[in-house]
Amino acid sequence: MPHVPGRNPIVVGVDPDPGRRAALAWAADEADRRRLPLVLALAQNVPTPGYRPTGGRPSWEEWNEALHATGDRVLKEAVAFVESRQPQLPVSGLLAEGHPAWVLSEQAQHATMIVLGSWHLGPVQELFTSAAVTLPLIAHAPCPVVAVPESEHIAQQPPYFVVGVDGSPQSAAAVDFAFEEAALRGAVLRALYVRHPPRLGALDEDAALQECRRLLSETVAGRTATRPEVALHHEVVTGHPVQVLATASEHALGLVVGTRGHGGFTGMLLGSVSQGVLHHARCPVLTVPHTDG
Repeated sequence: MPHVPGRNPIVVGVDPDPGRRAALAWAADEADRRRLPLVLALAQNVPTPGYRPTGGRPSWEEWNEALHATGDRVLKEAVAFVESRQPQLPVSGLLAEGHPAWVLSEQAQHATMIVLGSWHLGPVQELFTSAAVTLPLIAHAPCPVVAVPESEHIAQQPPYFVVGVDGSPQSAAAVDFAFEEAALRGAVLRALYVRHPPRLGALDEDAALQECRRLLSETVAGRTATRPEVALHHEVVTGHPVQVLATASEHALGLVVGTRGHGGFTGMLLGSVSQGVLHHARCPVLTVPHTDG
Protein backbone atom coordinates (compact mmCIF):
# COMPACT_ATOMS: atom_id res chain seq x y z
CA MET A 1 0.00 0.00 0.00
CA PRO A 2 1.65 3.30 -1.07
CA HIS A 3 2.17 5.95 1.58
CA VAL A 4 0.76 9.45 1.27
CA PRO A 5 3.56 11.92 0.43
CA GLY A 6 3.86 15.25 2.22
CA ARG A 7 2.25 14.09 5.47
CA ASN A 8 3.94 13.98 8.84
CA PRO A 9 5.25 10.56 9.84
CA ILE A 10 4.41 8.42 12.82
CA VAL A 11 7.37 8.36 15.22
CA VAL A 12 7.96 5.42 17.55
CA GLY A 13 10.45 5.34 20.39
CA VAL A 14 12.73 2.31 20.18
CA ASP A 15 13.43 0.37 23.35
CA PRO A 16 17.01 -0.98 23.42
CA ASP A 17 15.67 -4.25 24.82
CA PRO A 18 14.98 -6.51 21.79
CA GLY A 19 12.35 -8.31 23.85
CA ARG A 20 10.14 -5.23 23.90
CA ARG A 21 8.58 -4.91 20.47
CA ALA A 22 4.90 -4.19 21.21
CA ALA A 23 5.18 -0.46 20.46
CA LEU A 24 7.09 -1.13 17.23
CA ALA A 25 4.42 -3.58 16.07
CA TRP A 26 1.57 -1.21 16.97
CA ALA A 27 3.24 1.75 15.25
CA ALA A 28 4.06 -0.26 12.11
CA ASP A 29 0.46 -1.44 11.75
CA GLU A 30 -0.88 2.06 12.41
CA ALA A 31 1.45 3.64 9.84
CA ASP A 32 0.37 1.05 7.29
CA ARG A 33 -3.32 1.77 7.96
CA ARG A 34 -2.79 5.51 7.63
CA ARG A 35 -0.41 5.13 4.68
CA LEU A 36 2.26 7.16 6.45
CA PRO A 37 6.02 6.70 6.77
CA LEU A 38 7.38 5.44 10.08
CA VAL A 39 10.40 6.88 11.90
CA LEU A 40 12.11 4.74 14.53
CA ALA A 41 13.76 7.04 17.08
CA LEU A 42 16.39 5.80 19.53
CA ALA A 43 17.51 8.28 22.18
CA GLN A 44 20.77 7.65 23.98
CA ASN A 45 22.53 9.33 26.86
CA VAL A 46 24.07 6.19 28.37
CA PRO A 47 25.44 3.07 26.65
CA THR A 48 22.71 0.66 25.59
CA PRO A 49 22.61 -2.93 26.87
CA GLY A 50 25.36 -4.94 25.24
CA TYR A 51 28.10 -2.34 25.63
CA ARG A 52 31.10 -3.57 27.62
CA PRO A 53 34.34 -1.57 28.01
CA THR A 54 37.37 -3.46 26.72
CA GLY A 55 39.41 -2.74 29.83
CA GLY A 56 40.04 0.17 32.15
CA ARG A 57 38.01 3.34 32.13
CA PRO A 58 36.87 4.27 28.60
CA SER A 59 37.78 7.65 27.18
CA TRP A 60 35.11 10.10 26.02
CA GLU A 61 35.83 9.14 22.40
CA GLU A 62 35.50 5.43 23.17
CA TRP A 63 32.29 6.08 25.10
CA ASN A 64 30.84 8.07 22.20
CA GLU A 65 31.86 5.46 19.65
CA ALA A 66 30.30 2.73 21.79
CA LEU A 67 27.05 4.70 21.99
CA HIS A 68 26.84 5.04 18.24
CA ALA A 69 27.92 1.48 17.49
CA THR A 70 25.41 -0.12 19.84
CA GLY A 71 22.75 2.40 18.82
CA ASP A 72 23.23 1.61 15.14
CA ARG A 73 22.92 -2.10 15.90
CA VAL A 74 19.74 -1.63 17.94
CA LEU A 75 18.19 0.53 15.20
CA LYS A 76 19.07 -1.94 12.44
CA GLU A 77 17.43 -4.75 14.40
CA ALA A 78 14.33 -2.62 15.01
CA VAL A 79 14.08 -1.62 11.35
CA ALA A 80 14.42 -5.27 10.33
CA PHE A 81 11.58 -6.18 12.70
CA VAL A 82 9.29 -3.53 11.18
CA GLU A 83 10.21 -4.47 7.61
CA SER A 84 9.40 -8.11 8.28
CA ARG A 85 6.00 -7.10 9.71
CA GLN A 86 5.06 -4.47 7.08
CA PRO A 87 7.30 -5.02 4.02
CA GLN A 88 5.77 -2.15 1.99
CA LEU A 89 6.05 0.44 4.74
CA PRO A 90 8.54 3.33 4.28
CA VAL A 91 10.66 3.15 7.43
CA SER A 92 13.77 5.00 8.62
CA GLY A 93 15.87 5.10 11.78
CA LEU A 94 16.94 8.10 13.84
CA LEU A 95 19.76 7.91 16.40
CA ALA A 96 19.75 10.95 18.69
CA GLU A 97 21.67 11.93 21.80
CA GLY A 98 19.69 13.10 24.80
CA HIS A 99 16.95 12.08 27.20
CA PRO A 100 14.17 10.13 25.45
CA ALA A 101 11.47 12.58 26.63
CA TRP A 102 13.35 15.52 25.10
CA VAL A 103 14.17 13.70 21.86
CA LEU A 104 10.60 12.51 21.34
CA SER A 105 9.20 15.93 22.25
CA GLU A 106 11.34 17.43 19.48
CA GLN A 107 10.13 14.81 17.02
CA ALA A 108 6.53 15.45 18.06
CA GLN A 109 6.64 18.94 16.57
CA HIS A 110 6.43 17.42 13.09
CA ALA A 111 4.78 14.05 13.72
CA THR A 112 1.27 12.73 13.17
CA MET A 113 1.60 10.85 16.46
CA ILE A 114 4.22 9.53 18.86
CA VAL A 115 4.17 5.89 19.94
CA LEU A 116 6.16 4.44 22.83
CA GLY A 117 6.09 1.35 24.97
CA SER A 118 5.01 1.12 28.58
CA TRP A 119 5.22 -1.57 31.18
CA HIS A 120 3.54 -1.87 34.53
CA LEU A 121 5.86 -1.70 37.51
CA GLY A 122 5.52 -0.39 41.03
CA PRO A 123 4.64 3.33 41.30
CA VAL A 124 8.16 4.37 42.34
CA GLN A 125 9.82 2.24 39.66
CA GLU A 126 7.49 3.62 37.00
CA LEU A 127 8.30 7.17 38.01
CA PHE A 128 11.92 6.65 37.04
CA THR A 129 11.36 4.49 33.96
CA SER A 130 8.52 4.53 31.43
CA ALA A 131 6.46 7.21 33.17
CA ALA A 132 9.51 9.50 33.33
CA VAL A 133 9.29 9.64 29.53
CA THR A 134 5.55 9.27 28.97
CA LEU A 135 4.20 11.96 31.28
CA PRO A 136 6.47 14.85 30.18
CA LEU A 137 5.89 13.88 26.56
CA ILE A 138 2.10 13.86 26.93
CA ALA A 139 2.22 17.18 28.77
CA HIS A 140 4.01 18.97 25.92
CA ALA A 141 3.49 17.07 22.65
CA PRO A 142 1.29 18.89 20.10
CA CYS A 143 0.21 15.55 18.58
CA PRO A 144 -1.42 12.43 20.00
CA VAL A 145 0.80 10.18 22.13
CA VAL A 146 0.17 6.45 22.30
CA ALA A 147 1.48 4.30 25.17
CA VAL A 148 1.48 0.61 24.23
CA PRO A 149 1.81 -1.92 27.06
CA GLU A 150 4.31 -4.74 26.66
CA SER A 151 2.15 -7.25 28.49
CA GLU A 152 -0.04 -9.52 26.39
CA HIS A 153 -3.38 -7.93 25.60
CA ILE A 154 -6.36 -9.77 24.10
CA ALA A 155 -9.10 -7.69 22.49
CA GLN A 156 -12.68 -8.90 22.46
CA GLN A 157 -14.75 -9.50 19.35
CA PRO A 158 -16.26 -7.44 17.91
CA PRO A 159 -13.34 -5.05 18.44
CA TYR A 160 -14.01 -1.74 20.15
CA PHE A 161 -12.40 1.49 21.36
CA VAL A 162 -13.29 3.38 24.54
CA VAL A 163 -13.16 7.18 24.76
CA GLY A 164 -13.50 9.25 27.91
CA VAL A 165 -15.80 12.27 27.64
CA ASP A 166 -16.15 15.15 30.10
CA GLY A 167 -17.96 17.77 28.01
CA SER A 168 -14.92 19.95 27.35
CA PRO A 169 -13.62 20.98 23.90
CA GLN A 170 -10.55 18.88 24.66
CA SER A 171 -12.57 15.71 25.17
CA ALA A 172 -14.40 16.55 21.94
CA ALA A 173 -11.01 16.39 20.19
CA ALA A 174 -10.45 12.99 21.81
CA VAL A 175 -13.84 11.83 20.50
CA ASP A 176 -12.89 12.92 16.97
CA PHE A 177 -9.65 10.98 17.19
CA ALA A 178 -11.45 7.95 18.63
CA PHE A 179 -13.92 7.95 15.73
CA GLU A 180 -10.98 8.07 13.33
CA GLU A 181 -9.25 5.13 15.01
CA ALA A 182 -12.44 3.08 15.13
CA ALA A 183 -13.12 3.76 11.45
CA LEU A 184 -9.59 2.70 10.46
CA ARG A 185 -10.05 -0.64 12.21
CA GLY A 186 -13.75 -1.34 11.62
CA ALA A 187 -14.34 -1.17 15.36
CA VAL A 188 -17.22 -0.17 17.62
CA LEU A 189 -16.80 2.98 19.74
CA ARG A 190 -17.90 3.27 23.37
CA ALA A 191 -18.09 6.87 24.60
CA LEU A 192 -18.22 7.08 28.40
CA TYR A 193 -19.02 10.06 30.56
CA VAL A 194 -17.75 9.13 34.02
CA ARG A 195 -19.65 10.94 36.74
CA HIS A 196 -17.71 11.16 39.98
CA PRO A 197 -20.29 12.53 42.43
CA PRO A 198 -19.24 14.56 45.49
CA ARG A 199 -18.96 12.68 48.77
CA LEU A 200 -22.07 14.33 50.20
CA GLY A 201 -24.01 13.82 46.99
CA ALA A 202 -25.57 16.36 44.65
CA LEU A 203 -28.50 18.49 45.76
CA ASP A 204 -30.49 17.17 42.83
CA GLU A 205 -29.19 13.79 41.62
CA ASP A 206 -31.64 13.57 38.73
CA ALA A 207 -30.69 17.02 37.45
CA ALA A 208 -26.96 16.21 37.76
CA LEU A 209 -27.42 13.00 35.80
CA GLN A 210 -29.44 14.76 33.11
CA GLU A 211 -26.69 17.37 32.76
CA CYS A 212 -24.09 14.64 32.27
CA ARG A 213 -26.25 13.02 29.60
CA ARG A 214 -26.70 16.37 27.87
CA LEU A 215 -22.96 17.03 27.77
CA LEU A 216 -22.26 13.55 26.45
CA SER A 217 -24.92 13.83 23.74
CA GLU A 218 -23.63 17.24 22.66
CA THR A 219 -20.07 15.97 22.45
CA VAL A 220 -20.88 13.01 20.19
CA ALA A 221 -23.62 14.79 18.20
CA GLY A 222 -23.01 14.98 14.46
CA ARG A 223 -20.03 12.66 14.41
CA THR A 224 -22.05 9.63 13.43
CA ALA A 225 -23.07 11.52 10.29
CA THR A 226 -19.46 12.02 9.22
CA ARG A 227 -18.43 8.51 10.31
CA PRO A 228 -21.55 6.43 9.58
CA GLU A 229 -19.48 3.24 9.41
CA VAL A 230 -18.69 3.47 13.13
CA ALA A 231 -21.23 1.96 15.52
CA LEU A 232 -21.44 4.25 18.56
CA HIS A 233 -22.55 3.32 22.08
CA HIS A 234 -22.54 6.07 24.70
CA GLU A 235 -23.50 6.06 28.36
CA VAL A 236 -23.04 7.87 31.66
CA VAL A 237 -21.31 5.76 34.31
CA THR A 238 -20.92 6.66 37.99
CA GLY A 239 -17.62 5.97 39.72
CA HIS A 240 -13.99 6.98 39.84
CA PRO A 241 -12.79 7.91 36.31
CA VAL A 242 -9.59 5.84 36.50
CA GLN A 243 -11.34 2.70 37.68
CA VAL A 244 -14.28 3.01 35.28
CA LEU A 245 -12.18 3.72 32.19
CA ALA A 246 -9.57 1.08 32.99
CA THR A 247 -12.25 -1.57 33.55
CA ALA A 248 -14.27 -0.58 30.48
CA SER A 249 -11.18 -0.74 28.26
CA GLU A 250 -9.75 -3.99 29.62
CA HIS A 251 -10.35 -5.86 26.35
CA ALA A 252 -10.51 -2.83 24.05
CA LEU A 253 -8.26 -2.06 21.10
CA GLY A 254 -7.44 1.19 22.87
CA LEU A 255 -8.52 3.84 25.37
CA VAL A 256 -8.65 7.43 24.10
CA VAL A 257 -8.52 10.37 26.52
CA GLY A 258 -7.98 14.10 26.29
CA THR A 259 -5.10 15.60 28.24
CA ARG A 260 -6.62 18.80 29.61
CA GLY A 261 -10.31 18.31 30.15
CA HIS A 262 -12.54 19.31 33.07
CA GLY A 263 -12.90 15.94 34.72
CA GLY A 264 -9.43 15.36 36.09
CA PHE A 265 -7.48 15.07 32.86
CA THR A 266 -5.78 18.41 33.55
CA GLY A 267 -2.86 17.35 35.71
CA MET A 268 0.30 15.58 34.68
CA LEU A 269 1.14 14.95 38.35
CA LEU A 270 0.95 11.63 40.14
CA GLY A 271 -2.64 10.96 41.15
CA SER A 272 -4.26 12.64 38.13
CA VAL A 273 -6.66 10.71 35.91
CA SER A 274 -4.14 10.74 33.06
CA GLN A 275 -1.46 9.24 35.26
CA GLY A 276 -3.89 6.76 36.76
CA VAL A 277 -5.17 5.56 33.40
CA LEU A 278 -1.65 5.10 32.08
CA HIS A 279 -0.78 3.07 35.15
CA HIS A 280 -3.89 0.86 35.29
CA ALA A 281 -5.07 0.39 31.69
CA ARG A 282 -3.97 -2.86 30.07
CA CYS A 283 -4.66 -1.74 26.51
CA PRO A 284 -2.93 0.99 24.47
CA VAL A 285 -3.74 4.46 25.84
CA LEU A 286 -4.10 7.18 23.21
CA THR A 287 -3.89 10.72 24.63
CA VAL A 288 -5.07 13.61 22.49
CA PRO A 289 -3.55 17.03 23.24
CA HIS A 290 -5.22 20.27 24.13
CA THR A 291 -5.59 22.70 21.23
CA ASP A 292 -6.51 26.36 21.41
CA GLY A 293 -8.38 26.32 18.14
